[in-house]
Amino acid sequence: MNPWLLAAIIVVVVIAVVIKRMIGEPVNAKDLFVAPAILTGIGILSLIKKTDLTGTDLTWVITGAVLGVALGALRGATVQLIDKGGVLWQRYTGRTFLALIGSLAVTAGFNVLAVKMGMHESARPLQLAIGVSFLGESLMVSRRGMTSGIPFAPARTR
Repeated sequence: MNPWLLAAIIVVVVIAVVIKRMIGEPVNAKDLFVAPAILTGIGILSLIKKTDLTGTDLTWVITGAVLGVALGALRGATVQLIDKGGVLWQRYTGRTFLALIGSLAVTAGFNVLAVKMGMHESARPLQLAIGVSFLGESLMVSRRGMTSGIPFAPARTR
């Protein structure tokens, strides 16, 4: 697939998710986990296709993925969860965007360090970074939602 087309698709998906969550949306498992799973899968596939990955690259990729999940979980802890119509809803808050900005700064610093320590720049797929970050957020929102006692919204039917 054309890398520019793939990048454009990812940007559109991320913007759509952020806008929906700024407005507020019902929380259901499908919406929480489908986009992160797809982005993470694309990132992993792009890594699998690389023939020049080193042990150093893989170490930094795995460490970066763990960091991404943790930073996503931190962001997920700032998402507002409410009961709306008897089901769980989520909405991004100002704190969510502060956590996002902080996460971007930490991730940028991590990436600079990784490259200085020998990681190839081509071994850092953006899709993987975004996917694991949203996965961490989804895991935290899911855990908070389950402990809230408010039922998740049913999956939407088309």
